Amino acid sequence: MQLDHLNQKQKAAVTAPSGPVLVLAGPGSGKTRVLTHRIAYLVQQLGIAPFHILAVTFTNKAAQQMQVRVESMVGESMRGIWMGTFHSSCARILRREAAYLPFDSNYVILDSDDQIGIVKNILKEENINDKQFRPYTVHSDISNAKNNLVGPDELSVDTQREKVTQRVYQRYQQTLFANNALDFDDLLFWSVKLLNEHPAVRDAYARQFEHVLVDEFQDTNLVQYALLNHLASYHGNIFVVGDEDQSIYRWRGADYRNVLRFEKDYPNAKKILLEENYRSTQVILNAATQVINRNSNRTIKDLRAAREIEGNKIILHEAYDDRDEAVFVVDTIRRLMDHGNAKGSDFAVMYRTNAQSRLLEEAFLKSGLDYKLVGAQRFYGRLEIKDLIAYLRLIHNPADELSFSRIINTPKRGIGPKTLQDLLAAAHAANISPGELVLSLGLEGDKSEHWGHFASRNLNTLAFFGRQFAGWLDARNDLHLPELLDMVIEDIAYEQYLEENSSTRENATDRMANVHELRRLTYEYEEAGLEVFLENMALVSDQDTLPEAADAPTLLTLHAAKGLEFSTVFLVGLDQEILPHSRSLFEPEELAEERRLFYVGMTRAENQLYITRADRRSGYGSYSDCEPSEFLKDIPLECLEVAGRPGSTRHHHRAAGSSGGDWNQYVGPQRGASGINTGTRVFRVPGANRPETEKKYHPGMRVRHPSWGEGIVLDSRVYDEEETVDITFEDVGFKKVLASIVRLEILD
Repeated sequence: MQLDHLNQKQKAAVTAPSGPVLVLAGPGSGKTRVLTHRIAYLVQQLGIAPFHILAVTFTNKAAQQMQVRVESMVGESMRGIWMGTFHSSCARILRREAAYLPFDSNYVILDSDDQIGIVKNILKEENINDKQFRPYTVHSDISNAKNNLVGPDELSVDTQREKVTQRVYQRYQQTLFANNALDFDDLLFWSVKLLNEHPAVRDAYARQFEHVLVDEFQDTNLVQYALLNHLASYHGNIFVVGDEDQSIYRWRGADYRNVLRFEKDYPNAKKILLEENYRSTQVILNAATQVINRNSNRTIKDLRAAREIEGNKIILHEAYDDRDEAVFVVDTIRRLMDHGNAKGSDFAVMYRTNAQSRLLEEAFLKSGLDYKLVGAQRFYGRLEIKDLIAYLRLIHNPADELSFSRIINTPKRGIGPKTLQDLLAAAHAANISPGELVLSLGLEGDKSEHWGHFASRNLNTLAFFGRQFAGWLDARNDLHLPELLDMVIEDIAYEQYLEENSSTRENATDRMANVHELRRLTYEYEEAGLEVFLENMALVSDQDTLPEAADAPTLLTLHAAKGLEFSTVFLVGLDQEILPHSRSLFEPEELAEERRLFYVGMTRAENQLYITRADRRSGYGSYSDCEPSEFLKDIPLECLEVAGRPGSTRHHHRAAGSSGGDWNQYVGPQRGASGINTGTRVFRVPGANRPETEKKYHPGMRVRHPSWGEGIVLDSRVYDEEETVDITFEDVGFKKVLASIVRLEILD
């Protein structure tokens, strides 16, 4: 096995002796290369059989890429290796060991909407005020409990809120058991519970996995950490790769302090730092390092660019407002593409919240420039996709009451809420699922013991559906998945349903196109089958939906940017209360994570980084002024080139000097290295108290342009004695003009 192409630290990690190993890999330092080479090294050099290796990461895409790379190095199939996400590995264990668990092996995995739906129903049934106890918050409390290995009976009940949460948690679990269903957290919770309570099962897996390898270790939570300790308990060969500086999923339960726990629990662990960066220029790395060095509880790293060039300065662009900011981003991308210097896929636009994408999308659409928007919700959250997946889930697991309730009257069959309520009550009274009840009506007709429970007008409908359902169940083992889906679509006349229940023909066409895309996707699971398809649909992540080959700029949140890289990156919205987010300003741990988020975004850029902010932003029909993000102060001036309209940061830059200046003289009291807020932090703008130049143009005023004709002023604002006017013209539409340059005649 050739290791000459690895640098010294990478080679040390790949060939580390057996035992616990902690690899702290800075961004772009080749952690995937190290992981894949480590697996190949175990197989080729140490003779470890693939069956005895467990490798876990956080996305299906990452796991698939790792497997392909390892097989290309080993030169043979790695069949038998356990390589996948935490959740998929746990799902596999739970299906194999269902005899020890309070659910059957053909359980279904509920998506987020279904989970929230259950909580909403419980709150309603228990007469709990959902304004005081919001479903999302209660569900989050339940999720946090599971991630800390706390069951409903072990939950603290010192406060009224905790008592309500426990009540809902108990009912929530009962509902899941009744539907033979699990949520995402259950996959981890029950796996650890299984290994805790059944030593023989734990020992069997711990003996099997001679080597446990973990990617993105900084994003593990407490239950994942416990799982890893169990699985590595016999051989003690646990190899973890991560970077606490890139831990950005605290809201999901991720705890970067697991890195510290690992060092404490494995005091003899070999610790290796990967600091040579193969992605970004030294300028970008220098700036990012200064930003992240403000955080505490981390290992200091000296990131060094493997490339010999220093690189371009980071461009900090200030816009008048958020719409100008979006236009700047799109215009810059188009200019670089038109000059032949770049293609669309070279660019990424990253933002803190999904809401920020709206103006960016509008700017792209107005310019006619293609773009791709990353996010699973765009496809898998659509009603038609959720409908058909619910049908497939019910076929896989006839006890799935949630899926049954969703589809029993979709398309409409005349089964109203009252009939559904009677159906569910009859099924519960008979101690069977509603799916089994309609099967009985369909197959046995008036000989079914349940026949007399319903009004005659509903019986034929329920029996007809029962016969359809029986046909799907008979076909599920004989037909390939695409054929099974086609059978369902045809039997329920779903295309006709979409045509009749869409607002426009275009909408119906779009919805049917989504159905066809789902059909296309099922062909990838012809051999794997329905169970694997449903499991992967439930575990799909944002990055798994990122198109591979689309040659267009990518729009995505900073959270979705993890693990990606682009030649040119735009980080938009670097304003206080956006990044960092307003929720983080008085919480040290939250603020530290916001800083890590900014650091992750910066280090996605290979060649050029743009950072943008706006002096004001729109919201609820009006504008509000913005302060520059406190993170901007941490970027060395020698790494920056400030551009855009004159604004607070530009004044700040002018006063401080273009390089080597001291930002601190223009910044008020700031946060210490621990992240504690030591006072209100603002950028002091020299001359900010000067009187504003009087506006010449006002909203509602009619004006005439020599070429564009007559129009109406929508808005105007003054910066540094320069008035900018927004006008909608009758002939040419919206224009934004500088009053000192464009000749405008005021008509009234």
